Amino acid sequence: MAKRSKRYTQAAELVDRTKTYGLDEAVSLLKKFPAPKFDSTVTLSFALGVDPRKSDQMVRGSVALPHGTGKKVRVVVFATGDAAKAAEAAGADKVGMADLIKEVQGGFTDFDVAIATPDAMAEVRKIARVLGPRGLMPNPKTGTVTDDTASAIEAVKAGRIDYKVDKNGNVSAAVGKASFDEAKLVENAQAFVDSIVKAKPASAKGNYIKAATVAASMNPGVKLDTSVYTATA
Repeated sequence: MAKRSKRYTQAAELVDRTKTYGLDEAVSLLKKFPAPKFDSTVTLSFALGVDPRKSDQMVRGSVALPHGTGKKVRVVVFATGDAAKAAEAAGADKVGMADLIKEVQGGFTDFDVAIATPDAMAEVRKIARVLGPRGLMPNPKTGTVTDDTASAIEAVKAGRIDYKVDKNGNVSAAVGKASFDEAKLVENAQAFVDSIVKAKPASAKGNYIKAATVAASMNPGVKLDTSVYTATA
């Protein structure tokens, strides 16, 4: 077992491993943990009772966090013409087509979100093997395939997060920074919870939300009481 730091051990001693916590209580507990020397990212993770191998049980979507993620979001846009100009004006970190695709093929993936216009997707699909495994492939369902590149950029930079269940049925997303006050973290986390509940596939049977944990970087996770979610899921 890896040796834990004194700070981590002190935080772990505050967590009762025999119980699950309400969201408000869990966030309050996180705020009491000894802080590392940087502003930790707070992540909410779910273990879902779905089989992602079945197309009708895929869970994916996007949600606008009321208070943003606290992170500078790096956005690239695959577009030409007016859509490219609009993207540049809206603050995209990189805009291009053939040149940008070549960069990605060469290993450039130093960005958080990729947006593409519908007519650019034929070319963007050529780099799906690079973007897909990293969760960066533009998708109409998450609003990242659109002619309105400016609005898409504004949405992701303002705090919209995209999520997708992995092959093991787990899904997670950052819901803010440890420096956020409790109320903002709770509201952000609740928005993500509500989106996950809403995204339940009709074909999913049994317990949909099997487990949920909220954690801050380099700190122990706090298990949430999922009964309040499964009742409505």
